Amino acid sequence: MIKKTTIQTLISRVQLIIVLMIMVVALSQLSETFLTQQNITNILQQISINLCLSIGMTLVILTGGIDLSVGSVLALSGMVMAGFVKNGVPIPGTDSLVQFSFHGAVIAGLLMGLFCGLFNGMMITRFRIPPFVATLGMLSIARGLTKLWTRGEPITSLGRGFEIVGEGSLLNVPIAIWVPILLIILFVVITKKSCFGRHLYAVGGNEQAAALSGLHVDRIKLWAYALCGLLSAIGALLLTARLNAATVVAGDSYELEAIAAVVIGGTSLSGGRGSIIGTVLGCLIIGTLANGLVLMGVREELQLVVKGGVILLAVAFDKMNSRYAV
Repeated sequence: MIKKTTIQTLISRVQLIIVLMIMVVALSQLSETFLTQQNITNILQQISINLCLSIGMTLVILTGGIDLSVGSVLALSGMVMAGFVKNGVPIPGTDSLVQFSFHGAVIAGLLMGLFCGLFNGMMITRFRIPPFVATLGMLSIARGLTKLWTRGEPITSLGRGFEIVGEGSLLNVPIAIWVPILLIILFVVITKKSCFGRHLYAVGGNEQAAALSGLHVDRIKLWAYALCGLLSAIGALLLTARLNAATVVAGDSYELEAIAAVVIGGTSLSGGRGSIIGTVLGCLIIGTLANGLVLMGVREELQLVVKGGVILLAVAFDKMNSRYAV
């Protein structure tokens, strides 16, 4: 006998696919350039950054948490990468600099994202600070550090390494698209086939029952937030490479789009239910909608109104599904 939750998941995914198909058909009729190869590639490149953030957000929300700092952590990680590769790090008390290669700077930026995620996790698991408050604090801290790093000035002309990631391709597919594809495959396997993935669902479904069954709840939450921070840093690499620059406003309000993609994809804000594939569909819907609005010449202010309405509808459906789920 097929479980009811499995049937609900299948129906949810079919609904998302139908919505996406309707949007594609409608926009292709409204704009002649929508279904061109160039525009499809552009959409996939645009959502690649949100995919990185949304995958991390899915892991956190599956545990029943939230991370409002992903956009700011992205900005800080990108500034670390750019600053290290362009300016190096001065040695205190001397006139010397420690110079970083592209790979060294990227590793430093990834470690910064991982550290920020671990810090969030520590605040939540050790000091019992609510996730909303803890990650809101990190949002402010990371954004402030980003501005202090260069006093509000962007870092530009980052060299060949970032140009390759931003403009290079493999098998005629941009590297910026390959990165999220690999991440999707990796985290689908992790969430569906690994013990860690099953533990994420267990903690989000019923934290007390998970603890009584012997699971180390705090450790699972800690690693969920750490991975979210790391994925934000990977998003920073893609954005910095695409712009060939790091700016203090990078990632501004990206957390809203990440949460929207996760909720639209069917992940419950109360935790314990959702999937990476659903999040991918949510990102595609948001990216397709945003691209279509631009092609139709809709004003930026109205685009924000439409996106906000989509988020509210998604949350409303999530609450309705939770209320009537058995």
